[in-house]
Amino acid sequence: MEESGGEDSVPPALDKSRVLSVRPLRCLVPIFASTPNFPSYFHPQAAAPIVCNPPTTPFPAGFSPFYPFCVSPNSQNMQIPPQPPPPFGFGGSATIPSPVPFNVLRAEANGDAGPSRRSSRGLQPLQSEEDGSSDGIHVTDAEDSTRGATAQKRRCGSSQDMNVPTSDVETDALVENILESFNLMKFDTFRRADGDKESVQYILLIYDLLRRKISQIEDSKESTPGVTRRPDLRAGTILMNKGIRTNIRKRIGTVPGVEVGDIFFFRMEMCLIGLHAPSMAGIDYMGLKVSQDEEPVAVSIVSSGGYEDDSEDGNVLIYSGQGGNAYKRGLETTDQKLERGNLALEKSLHRGNEVRVIRGVKDIANLTGKIYVYDGLYKIRESWVEKGKSGSNVFKYKLVRISGQLEAFTVWKSVQQWKDGTAARVGLVKSDLSSGAENIPVSLVNDVDDEKRPANFTYYPTLKYLKPVNLTEPSTGCSCQGGCLSSNSNCPCIQRNGGYLPYTANGVLISQTALIHECGSSCKCPQNCKNRASQGGLKVRLEVFKTKDKGWGLRSWDPIRSGAFICEYAGEVIDISRAEELRVENENAYVFYATSTNQPGQFMPGVSIESQKNPFPLIISATDSGNVARFMNHSCSPNVVWQPVLRENSKECDLHIVFYAVRHIPPMTELTYGYGIVPSDKAHQRKKKCLCGSVKCSGYFY
Repeated sequence: MEESGGEDSVPPALDKSRVLSVRPLRCLVPIFASTPNFPSYFHPQAAAPIVCNPPTTPFPAGFSPFYPFCVSPNSQNMQIPPQPPPPFGFGGSATIPSPVPFNVLRAEANGDAGPSRRSSRGLQPLQSEEDGSSDGIHVTDAEDSTRGATAQKRRCGSSQDMNVPTSDVETDALVENILESFNLMKFDTFRRADGDKESVQYILLIYDLLRRKISQIEDSKESTPGVTRRPDLRAGTILMNKGIRTNIRKRIGTVPGVEVGDIFFFRMEMCLIGLHAPSMAGIDYMGLKVSQDEEPVAVSIVSSGGYEDDSEDGNVLIYSGQGGNAYKRGLETTDQKLERGNLALEKSLHRGNEVRVIRGVKDIANLTGKIYVYDGLYKIRESWVEKGKSGSNVFKYKLVRISGQLEAFTVWKSVQQWKDGTAARVGLVKSDLSSGAENIPVSLVNDVDDEKRPANFTYYPTLKYLKPVNLTEPSTGCSCQGGCLSSNSNCPCIQRNGGYLPYTANGVLISQTALIHECGSSCKCPQNCKNRASQGGLKVRLEVFKTKDKGWGLRSWDPIRSGAFICEYAGEVIDISRAEELRVENENAYVFYATSTNQPGQFMPGVSIESQKNPFPLIISATDSGNVARFMNHSCSPNVVWQPVLRENSKECDLHIVFYAVRHIPPMTELTYGYGIVPSDKAHQRKKKCLCGSVKCSGYFY
């Protein structure tokens, strides 16, 4: 038995030959004795470089990734031998998982935000307390601006989890092609900080084209259980990370390039143009320097129905504060606190600064979606605390709209009253100009003068071929009895469209092409097939109205989203000789030339030169018979474009001219398209003075 040494005991001699090899702490690899069953990662002689997760935000302009955040240390001329990565546990994967960024926001779904794969640059989505929808985006002010709750980590196995795979090569190539097609060199740092009307429209056009293209690719693939497809968030994430945005600098008051009454179908659109920075939060605010301290002030709010908001009238909003778990499933509601957004609104009440108000309204075309209307500047007049429906205390703020601004939300309320019959449409001449020919009535309105109706014509909703036209090639149609599916590469109609359906799942046109092949009479698919988007008549409530200086015009009671079908140009198909006769007989004859050449800027974004050439010399006269399209006026900055659409018909040519929205169009906004230049030796004699009022007006049209 050994005895412990006492005070006077002599320590044994130290055998220096048995000292273990000392390795630096930076190795970060446990030093254990080599065991046959242990992998070599834990061998004491194994050298391992530093393992670091990459940063969550892109590197600033002018800087490139550096070791250890780059993929390969050799790119920085660091001679470290490649080593296999250490495993994260026994039998686990030997790969390092991508880090989950801390900055996570939540946004609403809308429209064709239906299923989409997310880019590897995107973030994990969270559940929206405000609206109960799920998504996420990478922006910087998630925590401070969230109305209702701070961003929080996802829980594994939660029913709210959404598995979103990384982007594939096809989508990455698509992104690069689209971005290269736009002259992004003009979009400098200055325009990112402070935009204008051109840059705002520019950003929204790029975003919408990218979103629709991603949606087209995703729809062509088989859906994966548990995978949520969100092309709206994926497109927004890509543009955010590439710095393709404007009005980044927060400000009180108006946002350059954004007009009162502008509408948005996606929260990401407002983020990209700086109208409302957070992608889910209802309150956006900024710090304002006061003496030596900084206090928060509100800059914008979104009232989208998630909280107990209320409108006394079109110019007054009672807005509920954030927090309290009112819309968090499974959590106990609590009293709201005077912090974050609530504190910012309270400070804005005392300072009297202007607050931008965005109103969310239901999208009648998509029961789960919303449309956001920028209603202009408001001021907070008073605040108080009251018991909410949940029984907890809720902050309430009364905001009053500043006078002298264009009408926005009040227009929506008026239209709804016309539809409900609770208010009369001023200047109504006829409730249905089509006399039942359309499935939706077309109002005729004149509140300008005493003219009762346009020149006599017969309302006809489609196209008449007075003479049979031979097919250029035989058409057999498809046999998709349940409807054409984007993933069915064997469908002949999909093959004729280049391997993709030309429309998204909710009927939005992806982009202009030389010719769209729709299903027709020779196809076995039903009338609700996705590839029949321009068939079935009108889908929005249109109004023919008398303008002040351009005769009759056309507008819609309903909002129209970018790429949506509006109507076709109806009338009689005539030849060039008859067209010239009509021009001589009546200078204002309603004649449409599908052979006309559009001027720059009168196309949907991303359209190619080849798409500007039409395959058939089609001329349509709507002088004696036609539909609402004959009333659309010309504009040098149009919000509508036309597109040739061929419907599959084995007996005869079935070509139509169809109109689609270039961008989102608010209610009661005049619909216009570019008339183009008619190829003729006498074209110079037909110039007419243009009264479109666009800043890019050429002064004339043909």
